[in-house]
Order: sequence, then structure tokens, then C-alpha cells
Amino acid sequence: MVMRKFLTGLVLIPLGLVFVVFAVANRHLVTVSFDPFNASNPSLGVTLPLFVVIILVAILGVMAGGSATWFRQRHWRRAARRHEADAQQARVQLADLRASAVASRGDPQRLAALPPQGGGYGSAGRDKQGATL
Repeated sequence: MVMRKFLTGLVLIPLGLVFVVFAVANRHLVTVSFDPFNASNPSLGVTLPLFVVIILVAILGVMAGGSATWFRQRHWRRAARRHEADAQQARVQLADLRASAVASRGDPQRLAALPPQGGGYGSAGRDKQGATL
């Protein structure tokens, strides 16, 4: 836990210093215009410090990339849910079959119970690549 806090500080402190230096060096005002026909006097424009414009564009880019990734992975999330439901149904059927087999034979020691599987994907609830489901 202490090592994680140390590494977080080792990354965040220099990153914060770079951010402050960048903001101080780029504090002059720029006009962002959304009027392509009148550049000298735009009807729709806003004047902001340059570092605010750059940081806002970076934040929007990260959000757009994260959203695109999330939408592209919906197929895999849906497949994982479907496979988990199938595995749960198979476990229920197996338990029913074991119960009926034990009841018909009258020998409860003959069939040993399987150890529970963590979510149907190995003992830790993960798929082949190690992703948590």
C-alpha cells in the first residue's frame, strides 16, 4: 500500500508541475471561433486562455476515445453475460442430475460434489486473457 502511494506521488507530482508550468507559459488569450465566414468579428466565438482550450480539447478527446472503446467492446460484454448465464444453467442442471442420481441409487457417497467454479471462468472469475468478468 505504501509503495503504491509512493509511485502515485512519483507520477502525479511531476505531472502537476508540468501542468502548472504549461498553464503559466500559455496564459495569453485566444479566440475560438465557430464562424467560418467572418474571422475578424465572429458571431459565435469565445475568448479563453490557451491552456484552457488545450486542456478542454484533451479532455474531450479522452472522453471520445473511452466512449468509442466502450461501444466497441459491447459485443464481448454481451457474450460474457450470455456465457455466464449458460454456465449457471448448466450448474443447476448438474445439481439436479446429481440429486436425482443420488435419490435413485440411495448411495450419497458415490457421487462427489464438484468444487464451485468462480463464475464459470476459472477460479478467479476471469477469462483466458485475465480480464475480470
